[in-house]
Amino acid sequence: MPAHRRAALQRCAALALLALAAPWTPARADSPTAEEDAVRYFLAIQLDDDRTVRAVLARGLDPNTSDPERGESGLIIAMRYDAMKVAQLLLTQPALRVDQAAPNGNTALMMAAFQKNKPAVLALLAKGAQINRPGWTALHYAAAAGALDIMQLLLERHAYLDAESPSGMTPLMLAAREGMEDAVQLLLQAGADASLKDRAWGMDAAGFATRADKPWIAQAIQRHLGKK
Repeated sequence: MPAHRRAALQRCAALALLALAAPWTPARADSPTAEEDAVRYFLAIQLDDDRTVRAVLARGLDPNTSDPERGESGLIIAMRYDAMKVAQLLLTQPALRVDQAAPNGNTALMMAAFQKNKPAVLALLAKGAQINRPGWTALHYAAAAGALDIMQLLLERHAYLDAESPSGMTPLMLAAREGMEDAVQLLLQAGADASLKDRAWGMDAAGFATRADKPWIAQAIQRHLGKK
């Protein structure tokens, strides 16, 4: 079993006991409550159990229901756990809000980019997911993960190179801080502004690399600035 599936089981042991104690079947005289269906829904997503998700949606559960722990939609959670069967099912739901954001600003597209899940990114874009938005963007997340193919895809679709997080951090700064050397080079070659500074620390991308003990990346950025 993949590690992320094991982790889902461990984190949701209590939910599993509740959800599986009285499994729903069409023969039951009573119907599960909305709360019971929500429990089943979020557990099933983490396990990529599309049959259970289909059943609770058919009983009227809103596909945009948010997880009470993180405030994430089912679609975001599906991206987090690479639950592609569930994700494909959710993307067929007419009422689905593909860009629904969690309280921390995460969207499904951002999570798919961070997970380096290019098929999911393409599916979300086909559904109309926003590439550019205020604050954190999918390009930030792809840069942090070093997902070069997804970064290139987003840039080809006009992702804003110097998008600013709420604190002013750009994708280049984030890639530099995380030690993603190839991502840094890709962004620099695409024209990212290495002289920008964030508002929280007052540092540029080279400064973030230095602070994160990545001097070789800082030097590469400084060489790039020196050529301009």
